[in-house]
Amino acid sequence: MSDQATRTAGGVTLPRHIDWGPHYVYELADEADFRLMYERVIREAQTRDDLNAYLHTASLRQVWRDLFLPLPVKTSWETRFPELREPGTTAAAASWTNCSIG
Repeated sequence: MSDQATRTAGGVTLPRHIDWGPHYVYELADEADFRLMYERVIREAQTRDDLNAYLHTASLRQVWRDLFLPLPVKTSWETRFPELREPGTTAAAASWTNCSIG
């Protein structure tokens, strides 16, 4: 994930391979839309580029506990990124800049 390249405000329409439902613009200023978009990206992303394009590292850490994700998905992410397990972690996650699927 690239903190500088990823938007955290405005409207986002996800590509069909991530969000295959009705056309929807996620308003990132709206907390519910923001979380819903992150949930969809985490569950449906197919490549690292998908993750880098739509997830913002600091924002993900802030909302992680509020995301509704299947337990195997959440466990996999927390295994790969242990800083997500600990609320309020900042130092350890500061160097976290890349995600990978799998």
